[in-house]
Amino acid sequence: MLSSEKQEMLKYYNLGLTAYKQRKWDDAEKAFEMALKIDPEDGPSALYLERSREYKASPPPEDWDGVFVMKTK
Repeated sequence: MLSSEKQEMLKYYNLGLTAYKQRKWDDAEKAFEMALKIDPEDGPSALYLERSREYKASPPPEDWDGVFVMKTK
């Protein structure tokens, strides 16, 4: 059973992921930041927050399918 805190964090993570896939970078950032306020150690939220910021600064092409392509190792 998930704690109420974990459920709240997952709510924000899922909101962020939905916004991310819809290319709504500001909304995605806010949701992932809220998830990280609840659980600062949540790796997926931190990763998607970073990617949202990168895509906000340099948006992917119009035919983007949601896949992140690493440019460095």
